Amino acid sequence: MERNQTTEKSILKAAERLFLEKGFALTSTTMIANEVGCNQSLVHYYFRSKENLFELVFQKALNTFVAGFTDIGDKNLTFEERLKQFVFKQFEMLQSNPEIVFFLLNELITNPKRLLVIKEQFDTLYSDIIQLIGIELQIEIKNGKIQPISCINLILNLFSLNAGVFLFYSFAKKLSVFADEEIQTMIEMRKEENLKIILKSVMIS
Repeated sequence: MERNQTTEKSILKAAERLFLEKGFALTSTTMIANEVGCNQSLVHYYFRSKENLFELVFQKALNTFVAGFTDIGDKNLTFEERLKQFVFKQFEMLQSNPEIVFFLLNELITNPKRLLVIKEQFDTLYSDIIQLIGIELQIEIKNGKIQPISCINLILNLFSLNAGVFLFYSFAKKLSVFADEEIQTMIEMRKEENLKIILKSVMIS
């Protein structure tokens, strides 16, 4: 059978939507095929199994979550400007993909083996961060411009603040606690607030 890239992309897109909405356990290849409007056999032809499809979606979600930390951007930025860039780039990536945080957390709870994938990703990320901002961070600390803090603690602070916003988004949406417009307004406000919290925690007045 000749491969059709349009069909293949449609299957992957449908799988991504269903996995993000329902998770691995509650999504079947039959549901994915129905979403696309094709035979279930085509899903297996292109991706072999639900597990293979899921791994592609999971890896993409993980890459999205850490996006922005491997791009150093303008080397002439001040440390404060670079920190702002890191906070906003990750936040905006999650804002475009708000279901990702809940999806990753849910899949890690239901299948702890996926922590190995997370570990590999963060080992690579941490290495990149050391190369990108580690030395600059130590210089800023030595010059008395920021509070003493390790790279990993700074990253964890940033991740937890940004991730927390989109965990709230997922729960609020599922529980219909707020109108969509209210949720979006609160999210936009948190972007600036998260930056203020990060800067206040490290910058010396």
